[in-house]
Amino acid sequence: MKATPFLVKTALVCALSGAALASWAQTSVTSMMDLKQVYQAALEQDANIRASRAAADSGRERLPQARAGLLPQVSASAGRNNNDLNTTAPNILGTPVTTNDKYFSDNRTVQLRQPLMNMQRWLQFQQAKSIVEEAEANLDRDLQNLVVRVAGAYFETLMSDEQLELVQAQIKTYTALVDAAQKGLAAGSGTRTDVDDAKARLDMAKAQELEALQNQELTRRQLQLLINQPVGQIAKLNVATLQLTPPQPANLDEWTRKAEEASPEIKAMQARLDASRREVSKAQAGHLPTLDAVAQWSNSGSENITRVNSRYENKTIGLQLNIPLYSGGYVNSTIRQAVAEQTRAEEALEALRRDLGVRVHKEYRGVTEGILRVRALEQAARSAEQMMKSTQMSLKAGSRTQLDVLNAQQQYTLALRDLAQARMVFLLSKVRLASLVGDDALTSVEQVNASLAAN
Repeated sequence: MKATPFLVKTALVCALSGAALASWAQTSVTSMMDLKQVYQAALEQDANIRASRAAADSGRERLPQARAGLLPQVSASAGRNNNDLNTTAPNILGTPVTTNDKYFSDNRTVQLRQPLMNMQRWLQFQQAKSIVEEAEANLDRDLQNLVVRVAGAYFETLMSDEQLELVQAQIKTYTALVDAAQKGLAAGSGTRTDVDDAKARLDMAKAQELEALQNQELTRRQLQLLINQPVGQIAKLNVATLQLTPPQPANLDEWTRKAEEASPEIKAMQARLDASRREVSKAQAGHLPTLDAVAQWSNSGSENITRVNSRYENKTIGLQLNIPLYSGGYVNSTIRQAVAEQTRAEEALEALRRDLGVRVHKEYRGVTEGILRVRALEQAARSAEQMMKSTQMSLKAGSRTQLDVLNAQQQYTLALRDLAQARMVFLLSKVRLASLVGDDALTSVEQVNASLAAN
């Protein structure tokens, strides 16, 4: 029974994460990373974020492209031709006679066109602003999602480490209990049932160790994908610095309103809706006339057979009015299509608002009720520890069996595991809630990082 205090000590270290930080750091083979370091590495290395940045850069170019349609358009052309002309015509006697003329002709033209009245291009320019806003909002959304993905992968990795350490501590304890049960059986003070029960629990713990090792490897690979580098030791949860504080303000409606006003998802969808409205106006402008100012200079020589060896220089400036009359119903069709797209964007925005409200409610409750769950499990862990100690004392007094001790130790271990998991779920809910309302990503990471053990 000397192994029982070892189980108590080791399980507390694994679940409370921080009581033996110094010795843990000394045995670390690679440098330790905390949540902030992982997040900063993911900002540079995550492929999804790189793709999102490229998409934002692409979207920003829509504005100068649309502006170009409102600015002067200058074009130049030049050509030189070798003409070989055969002319057949009757002579004065009515007999067809063919003559051949060979000559060179050339032309050079420079034209400047400035749109003066073109509602479609103006609306396209305004629409481009909304498209750029959507691209920027999408980038912000992906950056906020990165915080959630990094925190989720980090805490999954941390939980897999905790689970492995708990299982390994159980293996050591059960190994010692098997040995003690065998010695008790040999001495006549134990039973075969105690030996078999201890062995069964030891075998189950070894199977759980294999599963925990696989889970640890998987979670580390998931974290490695985000930062594109091997993951060694990561900072554990420091219970001494963990603050179980409720969301401020403590009002769900305020958090929902904040999310609707500042959420990157809402901003992106609102920008898309604005672009859809501009598209309707742009389609309707297809019925409107356009007016351009045109200035042109041309220089040509030998334009035709009657002007061989003659040169011409022409300078023109004027206005060009284009009035659409009929295009086979194309404009009306584009208007109907644009209206349908606008309706789709409006409904998508409303659906997003509703869904966002549900998600905010879920994460808000995850924080507030997470505090209650953590405190309840802290009390449950203390009660389980006390029950385990009492059972050990009762075993020595002869009123409890070895099976009772094993059950008490198992219950204590499960309480510690659930407590560690509840603390991590609480922190992850805080990150998700901050992401949904558009809070600064680095600030939310730093707040959670303060709850981790320092290097």
